[in-house]
Amino acid sequence: MRLEEYPDNSGMATANEPSARRSQPDAAAGRFSAALKHEGRLLLQMGIGKPLIARAMLLAENHHTTVEEELLASCEINETIYFEALAEKLELDFMPDIDPGRVQDVAGLDTQIARPEMLRVHHASRPPITVIVPSLSRLAEVAALLERTPLLRQSLAVSTPSAVRKAAWQAGRQRRVLATTRALFETAPLHSARITFWGKQGFYAGILVCAMLAAAIVLPMISLLLLHVVLTLFYLANFLVRFYALGCAFIQERAGRKQNPTPPVGPLPIYSVFVALYKETSVAAQLVDALDRLDWPRSRLDIKLICEEDDEETIAALRALPLASEYEIVLVPIHLPRTKPKALNYALPGARGTFITVYDAEDRPHPGQLREAHAAFMAAPHRVICLQAPLIITNARQSWLSALFALEYAGLFRGLLPMLSLTGLPLPLGGTSNHFRTAELKQIGGWDPYNVTEDADLGLRLHRLGYRSRVIVKPTFEEAPTLLPVWLGQRTRWFKGWLQTWLVMMRKPGQLVREMGWPAFTVFQILIAGMLLSSLCHPIIIGFLVYLTWTMLQDSTHVDDWLAFWLFIGDVVNIFGSYAVFIALGRNRMNMRERRAVGWSWVFVPFYWLIMSLAAWKALLELRTNPFSWNKTPHVPVGGR
Repeated sequence: MRLEEYPDNSGMATANEPSARRSQPDAAAGRFSAALKHEGRLLLQMGIGKPLIARAMLLAENHHTTVEEELLASCEINETIYFEALAEKLELDFMPDIDPGRVQDVAGLDTQIARPEMLRVHHASRPPITVIVPSLSRLAEVAALLERTPLLRQSLAVSTPSAVRKAAWQAGRQRRVLATTRALFETAPLHSARITFWGKQGFYAGILVCAMLAAAIVLPMISLLLLHVVLTLFYLANFLVRFYALGCAFIQERAGRKQNPTPPVGPLPIYSVFVALYKETSVAAQLVDALDRLDWPRSRLDIKLICEEDDEETIAALRALPLASEYEIVLVPIHLPRTKPKALNYALPGARGTFITVYDAEDRPHPGQLREAHAAFMAAPHRVICLQAPLIITNARQSWLSALFALEYAGLFRGLLPMLSLTGLPLPLGGTSNHFRTAELKQIGGWDPYNVTEDADLGLRLHRLGYRSRVIVKPTFEEAPTLLPVWLGQRTRWFKGWLQTWLVMMRKPGQLVREMGWPAFTVFQILIAGMLLSSLCHPIIIGFLVYLTWTMLQDSTHVDDWLAFWLFIGDVVNIFGSYAVFIALGRNRMNMRERRAVGWSWVFVPFYWLIMSLAAWKALLELRTNPFSWNKTPHVPVGGR
């Protein structure tokens, strides 16, 4: 982890324990609420040291939590020993481990993976036992109940929150993974990519292809002319959208950096952090180190490390790390499709947070990103349910490929998406550093497990459902692929997912226009359809430009056909203008250090766009042959290349 990546580390030391208050526990003790003092006395009776209790009381007062929550989050007491002590006070049996085979998958089981309180454990030869997770605040209430009904002790036992969650995850795993893969398709089939061509889409696609082939055979010159005109218009629309984003970027730069939202007053909510990992042994330690730096109270964090259950190496690497109490490893049962969105959806019922964010295994989020997102959510209208943080590439110096990747990301996340956010247009989200309101995310069905660019799909889907997305400033740092085969596999998956997204959105175009409105619908077509078409046909446009140039040279520098002349002008503007705006938009949003890292690599932009065309054609083939395959991008830790 490179601290110089973070321009502002102020407040990190005080995020969880304000130093000014830590140094004066006795002076602050008189200001504790009666509930905190009562908890402190109970913990003192259990043999926990007074300095530890005093620190936990200060944190509980500052975070508006309980002393018990802060103690367990501090990792200074062992969860098993603590709940065993509570069992002794209640004179109940203690069950440190729960056999998931003895837990029935009944209605309401998933509530226990989010907020573990009680679980019914069945036995073959004796009555079932109800396992409870007592809290210090309700200890007297439970003790009084046991005093009134002593026979109840025979059917109760105490366990830990971790043991209850683990058993509940395992007991409901098969039902949950089936629901994960089926829910969106069964409840809102219009929004699911499970069927590639829906309704009459396949028929219309076949008719269009046949008509184009017939026209190319019967009327080749007219067909080429019409194709040229259509491509020119799509290219021009893409160019104009990005040119407008460049203009907005210049205006924003001259106006100065936008002020961050004022931090809201009051208790901080629980924030869930989801990370889907697959074959990520090499970056496991780096990931945990980055997440440990997040400026958010540990007692208010809920971090889910989501792994495929057969990925034994990654699971072993995570378990070998000293994970704090806010971490939980979630194992996803083997079931097709094996995609990141399916893994995220599987873990979604266990999210405890009011808000949720998604990171990738190689991410290093800015420590203050959760604080900024929370403040932005509190200041925004309730229909804003998603915030996108910018992604910044830190290895631009390693190759021309990573340099152009960094240039592309700077233009997208710090240029184009902010423009779309300011104008209220739909945001095709990035695959990481999305922040959501958890309740609304669950309500709209979460991610589509069959879409291999679940980020873009979700951003467009929530817009058509009436919700909105915005952007925030504090970034997440990533490493770009430096090898062409790795880059090509990743980009092929992206293009395939964008094709899926366009097909899903265009199942009922009339309904889509009514839901999104004409401006958003038009921008959607330009950003998704226009990008796909321009990428697929980029070599053709270059071919047209070369042909028209040759024709003009043959005719002694002039062309009698006015249409050919204007098509030539359009090709020049589209090709060289698109290259120029791609470079200018990216460089405009970079700082001086980033520009130096990119250097002169921007001269390879024409080749970069040609290999993007190759990825688009590979994606078109994969959409037909293997639509749900996930091209895994390997990652290495920073400085490990």
